[in-house]
Amino acid sequence: MNPYHFYQGYVPQQTDYYMNYQYNPYQPQYQQDQFQQDQLDPDRQPPQFQSLERRINQLERQNEQQSREINRQNQEIRNLRRELNQTNQEVTRLNQVVERHTRRLNRLNQRLRAVENRLNIPFTAEDGF
Repeated sequence: MNPYHFYQGYVPQQTDYYMNYQYNPYQPQYQQDQFQQDQLDPDRQPPQFQSLERRINQLERQNEQQSREINRQNQEIRNLRRELNQTNQEVTRLNQVVERHTRRLNRLNQRLRAVENRLNIPFTAEDGF
């Protein structure tokens, strides 16, 4: 009795899903420990992996260098901002000093004119006030 109901002379063949991967049965297959060992030993890796590994290492070094440069520039920017803030504070302080002296000079000029008027001293524009 045939439980699969196939013809007596027909045996179905399964399709090989892995045929597209070009499996070579004569090529030695990696064991798990060999694979880990090959990852540690770059000379035993295929050439395309070696070139990719070199490129990755180069890009990682470049990334580290760029990170250091960005950190250096950020530090320089912080220093410049600190100096700019100090300069702005100094300018503000000097402006306040100038305003204070200007008000004082204006008060002194008013007193001087009041004294000149009492003493009948004529005011001329050549005095500079």
